[in-house]
Amino acid sequence: MKDLRDQFLHPAEEFTPIPFWFWNDYLTIKEIKRQIHDFYEKGVTGFVLHPRIGIPEDIGYLSDDFMELVYEAVREACKLGMRVVLYDEGMYPSGSANGQVVKEDSRYASRGLKMVEHSIKQGENEISLELDEGDQLVSIQAVEKLSNSSIHHEKTIILKPTEDKVVFIPPSEGQWSILIFIETDTKGTIRGIHFDEDDGEKNAPPSADLLNPDAVRTYIRLTHERYYAVLKEYFGETVIGMFTDEPDMLGRNALPGLKPWTRNFLDVFIQDGNEESDLSALWYDVGAHTNDIKKRYRQCIHDRVRETYYRPISEWCQSHGIALTGHPAKSDDIGLLDYFQIPGQDVVWRWVAPEEGKSLEGEHSTAGKCSSDAARHRGRRRNLNEVLGVCGKESSWALSPGDMKWYFDWLFVRGVNLICPHAFYYSINGKKRSHERPPDVGPNNSWWTYYHLFSQYIKRMSWVMTDSVNQTEIAVLCEEDYLPWRIVKPLYQNQIEFNYLEDSLLKDCFIGNGKIQIEKQVYKVILVENTLSLHAEVAERLQAFIKTGGRVIVLSHLYGKFLEGATVIENEPNLIEEIDKNSVRQVSLSPGNTDIRISKVEKQGCLFYVVVNEGEEMYNGKLLIAEKGKVECWDPWIGVINEVQVQCYEEKVAIPLEINRRESIVYYVMPGEEYSLPSDDMSSQCKTKDVVVLQGEWVIKKGSLLWREKQLASWSNWNELEYYSGTLVYETQFEMKEIQESASYTLDLGEVYEIASVQVNGNPIGVKMWAPYRFELDQQHLKIRTNILTVKVTNNKANEMDNVSLQSGLVGPVVIEVEVPLLES
Repeated sequence: MKDLRDQFLHPAEEFTPIPFWFWNDYLTIKEIKRQIHDFYEKGVTGFVLHPRIGIPEDIGYLSDDFMELVYEAVREACKLGMRVVLYDEGMYPSGSANGQVVKEDSRYASRGLKMVEHSIKQGENEISLELDEGDQLVSIQAVEKLSNSSIHHEKTIILKPTEDKVVFIPPSEGQWSILIFIETDTKGTIRGIHFDEDDGEKNAPPSADLLNPDAVRTYIRLTHERYYAVLKEYFGETVIGMFTDEPDMLGRNALPGLKPWTRNFLDVFIQDGNEESDLSALWYDVGAHTNDIKKRYRQCIHDRVRETYYRPISEWCQSHGIALTGHPAKSDDIGLLDYFQIPGQDVVWRWVAPEEGKSLEGEHSTAGKCSSDAARHRGRRRNLNEVLGVCGKESSWALSPGDMKWYFDWLFVRGVNLICPHAFYYSINGKKRSHERPPDVGPNNSWWTYYHLFSQYIKRMSWVMTDSVNQTEIAVLCEEDYLPWRIVKPLYQNQIEFNYLEDSLLKDCFIGNGKIQIEKQVYKVILVENTLSLHAEVAERLQAFIKTGGRVIVLSHLYGKFLEGATVIENEPNLIEEIDKNSVRQVSLSPGNTDIRISKVEKQGCLFYVVVNEGEEMYNGKLLIAEKGKVECWDPWIGVINEVQVQCYEEKVAIPLEINRRESIVYYVMPGEEYSLPSDDMSSQCKTKDVVVLQGEWVIKKGSLLWREKQLASWSNWNELEYYSGTLVYETQFEMKEIQESASYTLDLGEVYEIASVQVNGNPIGVKMWAPYRFELDQQHLKIRTNILTVKVTNNKANEMDNVSLQSGLVGPVVIEVEVPLLES
């Protein structure tokens, strides 16, 4: 077990954060190497090399000059034993090689299906067919309108044109229209790497047709083969992956109203179970089958892009010794992760956040589980999340280190084990660079001095969640492009772990003895939010599961005709009661708390409980588990392991749990090994507390400037520092009349904004980057009579970058708490 503990305390560099590194300015080999070494010194031993807007025009994308810079960056990373993930585009979304695919052949521009409607009158009507250059006629249909948004689908008539016109006589009275479906150039673009190539700018690169296999082959040749030709000696060791980012079939800023399409796609659409007349359902309500048609269309598009885009790129990566990673466009596009060797997702735009219920509600709240469950059910070892992009709160740069920690924990407890911070900026020179999807979460932010703490924490938590199997027996049925979040919210709030299982994967599962088994996961309970969308073959597999003794629980208000023998519940709150009827909880809390998240995993034959506080208040209670044995607390932030005293009952073991906001704890459980019981010595449990308030004068320094203050307050209230971002040093004296050997001493700084580094009498005490700002003081750090407290406080970078005046500095009150055993007080 010593080896296991060492792996946790000193995790391998493969678990490093791998940030986006924005190359966004004039690039020099000297500066590239300097920044790589800066990353390395902070414990960041990997990066995604990401060309970004701001590169000067004389460094063309994939040009010889550009590739020389890439080569030198990769070579320097290799010298340091670092890992590099290449980025497959300049800038995003992926698939066009910065417009070079379309430049090579204009027919490879992204395509879409548009609908043109002509209202017609009774009698003969003649409509001219006017197609723009490059347009292709797909279908002409006469439809009877029931309203502005609905049609009588069964009366649809397929029309054939005569030369460049179509003639139609309505067969009956009513409101008739001719719908002309045309395949057209979407006029979509991507965001490029030069200042005149952004959204809406004249040189924005054209997006490519990702549904066209010839276009994708061209893209691979221009991009992937180009990188390999220059870097092949580093593939598989230093270069470990290729990142594809939000492939968009229409492109950005595409013509309005288009649906993804490609050349000769009508035949594919029909082969997948549709009819030509179903095209109208993509725009209109056609009755009871509207949603089914739309779903088959989405499935058709997904199947196509999987086979034309993701599969060939995945095969190329695998054959060249690297992994395909990155993520699709939508937060719940789990089915598009089929061909990723490292499935990924993206938490961006603060759509997920600690406030307003965003951690558990809405489609984006599924992003963490999307990548981790895709990996679990496909036997993938790692899964990635590109996190922190545009996640500032009060302003664009106003991301606090505490919130950064919250995002990491939100991902870890959901099974993510490769963190890709968005982003480290090569340059913040000028607002077009500094405010292009900010903030910089690395070298240009206020916490960079202390970033090694984050790096080591990320490595430890990534280690815990890699090569481990979560122990849940519950799966939530989902679709390839929809992960239900309402039915899982009460599971999170009651510390019940689950995994999303795609309905399409059921055909690959073993079903028997009341279990569904896929890869290393075994499920005894399946939760279904909506049976109305189930395919018949999926319903049959679930029915077989029920017949062998498995349990299926369905929400009644969406209950359809399928699944005889399923348990029906009225609403989400009834779900927990139903689960508890026939299941023994893996874990529970006493008292209950809706903000604590828990994942139970088995790693190398050992059990770990990962506990995260996603709320704003400290939790103090008990963690109840079934395994009886020795328990250790492994602190992933400070890297300390301590044995825990537990209480044992007939069926449960109670672990004392005190976990503050923004904290995480890992409990290591050794079933069968002798455990420690709480001491009966009342003197060790009953204490009296004394609070010493520091009320002396504070000397505050900023370089050569000096202030003397009796009352602490935010320095944003001071005119000369209203928009300042940086560090101030606070110093004061306090008196200690005595220092008791059996007493414990805690320094509480009160309110701090945002990073506090503390010394007492010149002795370093520690660094805190989020509330509560409490520091345990060793008695040897204190003196009888006069003591000197020094606090270096660094505020948020947003004050400077966004010209805002956020709370800053040491606000207090500052106190020292003294706890003495009751018998000695």
